[in-house]
Amino acid sequence: MSRELYECVRRDGFAVVPGVLDERAVSSFEASLEGVADGEGVLRRGGVYAIRNLLEVVPAARELARSSPVRALVEPVLGVGCFVVRGTLFDKTTAAPWKVAWHQDLSVEVRGRVDAEGFGPWSVKAGVVYVQPPASVLEGMLAVRLHLDDCDESNGALRVLPGSHLCGRLDADEIRRWREGVRAVTCAAPRGGALLLRPLLLHSSPAPREPRRRRVVHLEFAAAPLPRGLEWRA
Repeated sequence: MSRELYECVRRDGFAVVPGVLDERAVSSFEASLEGVADGEGVLRRGGVYAIRNLLEVVPAARELARSSPVRALVEPVLGVGCFVVRGTLFDKTTAAPWKVAWHQDLSVEVRGRVDAEGFGPWSVKAGVVYVQPPASVLEGMLAVRLHLDDCDESNGALRVLPGSHLCGRLDADEIRRWREGVRAVTCAAPRGGALLLRPLLLHSSPAPREPRRRRVVHLEFAAAPLPRGLEWRA
């Protein structure tokens, strides 16, 4: 399975894997979210609908990133030395049914600003420093999206354009050509399932058509330190 997983992510930029977390693991993590307090990076609209600094706010998220089921997904792609660098919770609800246009994930979290060639622009959100690194850094990363709810096109499942991660950072015209030339794939996943995603893969998130929650734990992994004196934040 690991070789098949590697080839799928290499070729298409994504893979859906059901049954990564069992019911006990999912329920345990849900319980860890119940006591989340207000603070920087915790967004609320009719309940918690996003947590930016998940690895800090919910310690169970870091344990989840270190767990055998999750490592078994990441190591075939990035190698045994990979490590988590970022965690986010997304929670689509009837009170927060946002949609996201086609894009690539271009920013990473760092400990502080160090002006370095190829890095930028910079930004700060919820007290965290973000920077857009060279494409070579993003090409060495992998996101694992763990689903706490059944997710399909009716409640805002992610849509992707297979293969678009192989073309580096794309401008608006290139994104338009990909949208016109490649058929989008909806990444439906069951509760406890995972979506593996390369950051440079074009993806979007439509607003849900049905009033069902779509909670996703988004964990990002890397396999090497940042260059030029920069440090991963996690």
